[in-house]
Amino acid sequence: MRVLVVEDERDLARALAEGIRRDGYAVDVAFTGGEALDKLSGAPYDIVCLDLNLPDIDGREVCRRIQADTLRVDDSDVPRVLMLTARDSLADRVAGLDDGADDYLVKPFDLAELLARLRALSRRRSNHTGALVEVGPLSLDPRRKEVVAAGEMIDLTAREFALLRYFMLHPGEVLAAERLLDHVWDENIDPFTNTVRVTISKLRKKLAEAGQPQMIETVVGSGYRLVA
Repeated sequence: MRVLVVEDERDLARALAEGIRRDGYAVDVAFTGGEALDKLSGAPYDIVCLDLNLPDIDGREVCRRIQADTLRVDDSDVPRVLMLTARDSLADRVAGLDDGADDYLVKPFDLAELLARLRALSRRRSNHTGALVEVGPLSLDPRRKEVVAAGEMIDLTAREFALLRYFMLHPGEVLAAERLLDHVWDENIDPFTNTVRVTISKLRKKLAEAGQPQMIETVVGSGYRLVA
């Protein structure tokens, strides 16, 4: 899942980004509302962590624009918005939610709570309701970063875990390599790299070692699909 952190306090923005990356997300950072809108117009983010007190465009206005048709690649690419702000009055929370935010977290907050809210938004975005993600013999725990196949633990790198989580949140869908790059890697990835193919190859090998050799299939000319 790909997250955009929008925060004008640069040290805080970088700290949030690093903490979220450690939880298995691809993360980009914007320091102004204008920069955020530019990034949103060019990439399909899954979640936006949005500060309200930005130096150029107020975060509420950014949130309203996120919902606008002019920023949509298609309807499925409209991200969830988690507002992060020191504005803690009831009126502020109601206004933010009415502007299109999906959740609202008041500063100061603990990173653990932020990560829990991101996991909840990830489940909501994929219409998945349980804390565990399960497809066939696979069970993935986003909080503990554990994957079990038919009772056997699979040791994955952070990127392999993020890739498998995206597959498991979209079971049966044919996912193009470009879409996987958009949602599992951040903006620093070379779009012409073969990293998707290489990472899928490593993931397939580990699944095969756990007795699940056929779960990720190649759809020639289209991409890849996770099958139960």
